[in-house]
Amino acid sequence: MEILGIPTQALFGQLLIGLINGSFYALLSLGLAVIFGLLNIINFTHGAQYMLGAFAAYFLLSKLGVGYWWSLLIAPIVVGAVGIAIERLMLARLYKLDHLYGLLLTFGLALIIQGTFRHEFGSAGLPYSMPAELAGGRNLGFMFLPNYRAWVIVASLIICLGTWYVIERTKLGAYLRAATENPQIVQSFGVNVPRMITLTYGFGVALAALAGVMAAPIYQVSPQMGSDLIIVVFAVVVIGGMGSILGSIVTGFGLGVIEGLTKVFYPEASNTVIFIIMAIVLLIKPAGLFGTQK
Repeated sequence: MEILGIPTQALFGQLLIGLINGSFYALLSLGLAVIFGLLNIINFTHGAQYMLGAFAAYFLLSKLGVGYWWSLLIAPIVVGAVGIAIERLMLARLYKLDHLYGLLLTFGLALIIQGTFRHEFGSAGLPYSMPAELAGGRNLGFMFLPNYRAWVIVASLIICLGTWYVIERTKLGAYLRAATENPQIVQSFGVNVPRMITLTYGFGVALAALAGVMAAPIYQVSPQMGSDLIIVVFAVVVIGGMGSILGSIVTGFGLGVIEGLTKVFYPEASNTVIFIIMAIVLLIKPAGLFGTQK
């Protein structure tokens, strides 16, 4: 069976790959949006922190025998704690300076982290096995759906929507959003704004680490895995709107699907289609599809 001259198996296979990529785009851009929305810092270390999540899962398994399911909990906590240390020791000193200083600091940290791991482990990927419970797949007739990839898509969607709900629909989220506009007023209600900022940065970093753990069985564990992805994720954030939670989720999944379908209908443009869309969006709506012009 064919659709528009394309075999159904190939079309839905690329659609699945697009949804997988979109899951990671959404998780990573969500973390970036959370950090930028509250701290107003473009966190270039995000790709390295995604890589650290994958390596944390690898070390937990190879050194301590801790499997995938526990790594989903432990790795984000460990990498998030590293992020909190970075925020307290370095980023907190830059909040009153121009945003460029934060960008340069996080970019430098990313180069240091990635360079250190590349020196120790090389550029080749290290294998990380998927959990036995998610091995195999299901034949849907029109395509074969691997269980692990289905899990990644569903889990990413639940995490993204849960984060959106907390930030947009709860009292905690209201405090977070208010702190971006007027931290003095929020502090007058007895809220420790510096601590809230620190924990928010740690949460954004933990989202990146969680994405790294989920990506490890699919893409392997490599020092380059973050640098290969972060530029695309920044494009996703810009298209969705800097700091927009809903924009990051919708744009992440949507652009993943568009990228996958482009590989079917016009493969030559698959590596550039997201950047072409970004250029068009910036020309039409500079604040992004879901962003607001300040």
